[in-house]
Amino acid sequence: MKNLSDCLEGVKKGFSIDEVMSGDHEFVAGAGPEGRLPFEFQVRWGPPNVFKWANPWGAGFLRQPLGGTVTVGGLCEAAECAGTLELRYFKDRRIRYTFEFEVDGVGYHYVGEKVNIRLWNLPTSHTTCFGVLTEKESGKLVSRSLTHFRLATVPAFVGSLQFQ
Repeated sequence: MKNLSDCLEGVKKGFSIDEVMSGDHEFVAGAGPEGRLPFEFQVRWGPPNVFKWANPWGAGFLRQPLGGTVTVGGLCEAAECAGTLELRYFKDRRIRYTFEFEVDGVGYHYVGEKVNIRLWNLPTSHTTCFGVLTEKESGKLVSRSLTHFRLATVPAFVGSLQFQ
């Protein structure tokens, strides 16, 4: 007799959803123009197989691919990006966006986190993301950002949900 995991192995039921995080960033000294500049990423994320995604013993637990575009004022506009989104609710009460993109032959690495996820602070913890942008090859810090999930985008967010 097969176990449940074996039975579900061939099932390819997943979902995807569009998310927009917008705000601003500031370059570290010498990395770009001074002052606060716009920072926004528009990504589609979701697991291709919800059964593997929801398995707490699996390597991909609550981790899914993401892809879309990122605009970093003073650096790029709508550059294609790809990476992962991790829902780390049980590990360290965080949501982590990690993606990479390239501008004029230079690779960049972004890590943004929604932190201190608790039931009583969901309107704040799920809407505020603290980010760090580095050069991919050297690891050199380029900028820090603060972006938000705007509540006005909830209808578009929910309306973009697709099942595969």
